[in-house]
Amino acid sequence: MNTILRSGIVRRLAEAVVTLFGVAVVVFIMLRAIPGNQITANLGTEAAALTEAQRQQLEAYYGLDKPLFVQFFSWIGSIFTGNLGYSAQGHESVVSLTARSLPITVELAIFAVILGLLIGIPLGMLSASRPNSGRDAAAQAVGLAGLSIPAFLLAAAILAAVAQVFHYNPNGAGFATLLQDPWLNLQQLFMPALVLGFGLAAPIMRTARTALLEVRSQDFVRTAVGKGVPQRRVQFVHVLRNALVPIVTMTGLQFGYLLGGAVVVEQVFSIPGIGRQVLNGINQKEYAVVQSSVLVIALLFVIVNLLTDLLYRVIDPRVRAA
Repeated sequence: MNTILRSGIVRRLAEAVVTLFGVAVVVFIMLRAIPGNQITANLGTEAAALTEAQRQQLEAYYGLDKPLFVQFFSWIGSIFTGNLGYSAQGHESVVSLTARSLPITVELAIFAVILGLLIGIPLGMLSASRPNSGRDAAAQAVGLAGLSIPAFLLAAAILAAVAQVFHYNPNGAGFATLLQDPWLNLQQLFMPALVLGFGLAAPIMRTARTALLEVRSQDFVRTAVGKGVPQRRVQFVHVLRNALVPIVTMTGLQFGYLLGGAVVVEQVFSIPGIGRQVLNGINQKEYAVVQSSVLVIALLFVIVNLLTDLLYRVIDPRVRAA
């Protein structure tokens, strides 16, 4: 069994390495496919007035004079030494930028997942309690709205409505981290987390509904009902507990997506997370910032998937037995 477990871990780690290398290749190529470079981004229209000698000096300064494969493997090699690059606009290393922005995005993602679970699971239970009824249709409508409404539209609408009606916009002030001002930090993250959580609640609700209906049809549930087990205990102990595996799967995947998919919401609410860092890097054509930030996001996505697999073993004895 230990040999099988070790081989499984080695296989998953090998898959993770291949995935990260593939992400590195794709993001490297896509950045070079975008018109312009860091020189044109910094100088704008003045770049056209550069002499050939000046252009060559700037290309050498930014490392753009080397062949693409040399640039790629130079970047990959520097990553193994802990050097993710340098931001010319921010005048600091990408490691420093990421160390400041990544915890904010992780906190936002955790907050969004909590809100998504608090919305999605009760809606899924409500929908599954009476299939094809009015409450089922209402819950499905909420889920459809979560899937259909774009995050940027919902974010802009909530921000404008709250600011106009209640004259309240905590995101208008400078961002406060959890250590600097916990109360202000929670206020600033609540609305963006609600936007992301509402979108996350939709797939959680649909997954929970399907899983709950499937578990409710099992023999052990009918046996529990036949023995006179209280309905509340049946729903929470027997049904919900055995329906957690697909819910955990969906939540783990969505949490990974939130780490890199919160770009628009972070921009609307002025949250200095890693998504906004990537967006600013793209606008300024800072290859090192974008490449390394995306690779960090991909690494976190892989780690979340591995942790989700481990969580299966905790909540489902059948997985442990397998």
